[in-house]
Amino acid sequence: MSNSNCAIRHAIAQDADAIANLSHQLGYPTTTSAVQHRLAQMHSANHVVYVAEIPNIGVIGWIHAHLCLLLQTNLHAEIGGLVVDEKYRGSGIGQQLLLQIEQWASQQGCESVYLRSNIIREQARIFYRKMGYSYIKTSLTFSKHL
Repeated sequence: MSNSNCAIRHAIAQDADAIANLSHQLGYPTTTSAVQHRLAQMHSANHVVYVAEIPNIGVIGWIHAHLCLLLQTNLHAEIGGLVVDEKYRGSGIGQQLLLQIEQWASQQGCESVYLRSNIIREQARIFYRKMGYSYIKTSLTFSKHL
C-alpha cells in the first residue's frame, strides 16, 4: 500500500472514535468519549496529536507527543504513543508521523525526541532504530492507582 495519498494533520474531536479503535490495536482499550476528553485536555502548546488519514478510508494512524522539561535534562519531546492500523503497517505511514513529530519538536526548541517501547514490540524496535533512534537504557515502569 502506497502512502502517497495519506495526509498528516492535527487530530480533532471527530477523530476520537478512530483513535480509540487504533488504541485497542496498541493494547490500550479506551472509549471514544475518553479520547475526546483527553484530546480537549491536550489542547495546549505542550502537547500535539497528529493523525494519518486516507481519503474515503479515514484515520489509519496517530501519534502523540508532549514537551518534557526536567531539571536534569534540556527540553525534549516525548512520544506518548504511535500506532498505525495493522493493515497499513510497513507502508511508510509511521515514518511520516514520526517525522512530523520531529519537525514539531524542533520548532518548539527541543534538542531531542524520546520514546519508550514495550519490550515485547520487536517490530517497533526495528522501526525506531531504522528511523535513527538509539537505544539508551532499560528501566522499570511503576504505577500507583490513586
